[in-house]
Amino acid sequence: MTVASGNGRTYLQLVATMLFWGGTWVAARFAVQEVAPLGVAVWRFLFAATSLLLLVRWRYGRLPSLTRHELLLVLALGGTGIYLYNLFFMFGMQHISAGRGALVVALNPVITLLAAAWLLKEGMTAQKALGSALAFAGCLTVIGKGDPLAFLAGKVGAGETLILGCAVMWSAYTLIGRQATRTLRPLVMTAYASSAGFIMLLATALLDNPAQLAPHYSGAAWGAMLFLGLLGTTVSFTWFSAAVQRIGASRASIFINLVPVAAVLQGALLLGERVDASVLAGGGLVIVGVILTQRSTMTQLKEAGA
Repeated sequence: MTVASGNGRTYLQLVATMLFWGGTWVAARFAVQEVAPLGVAVWRFLFAATSLLLLVRWRYGRLPSLTRHELLLVLALGGTGIYLYNLFFMFGMQHISAGRGALVVALNPVITLLAAAWLLKEGMTAQKALGSALAFAGCLTVIGKGDPLAFLAGKVGAGETLILGCAVMWSAYTLIGRQATRTLRPLVMTAYASSAGFIMLLATALLDNPAQLAPHYSGAAWGAMLFLGLLGTTVSFTWFSAAVQRIGASRASIFINLVPVAAVLQGALLLGERVDASVLAGGGLVIVGVILTQRSTMTQLKEAGA
């Protein structure tokens, strides 16, 4: 196989991954209409953690042991990016459309950038600042349903507030993950974090109401949860990680901007969600802002010889 054909396959897998990630918003929105949010999260990560651990075992011949420091990082990853993220995500999807939710959480890269600038003292350029401002303005427009000041006035619904929590938790997961991948392979890190998060979700569900885990669901609900666990988590992570190795993180990360677009389109087609002017205008600002911040970051990396 030539390099060109190999990269062509990589790009196809990246596009499929973005469609899968966009589809997780539709699948979650559908599933929580029938299954309790905690139940959806538990079943999702039972499927995801099991398949990821099997994949680690197959690829490396064993499940690698962890040092005490690595174990603490894995618990932090599981607590932020799996446990808390999915509590915010699943409960938020009871109150907000799939497309609107995906546009809110598209703010992830900007929140991560600002947190890194504040906590890790990473550089802030004029382009990053402009991109961040545009993305936040777009996000406020989306969650305020056309009124960017609604959030400041406390007029935003529970769904939008919970999905903002998703963005914060994923940014925390990203920053912790930077530390973890210094010694852990990305696949191992994700498998162990998913397993830790699953245990936390399961314990919470059992303490809250064990009956919500009873598997008396429709075939469609099972299909949505399998999609979330296998395609939306295991397959997507594996393909995205492989793409980062083949074409680099900078190129691969550009494709992430397709996720909110895919979610909006799939929400409209599969759930009949209405795409109003606030979604189009605010979503456009978010995507433009994120692209600006990413381009600035890529430029800095090239100048640093990374």
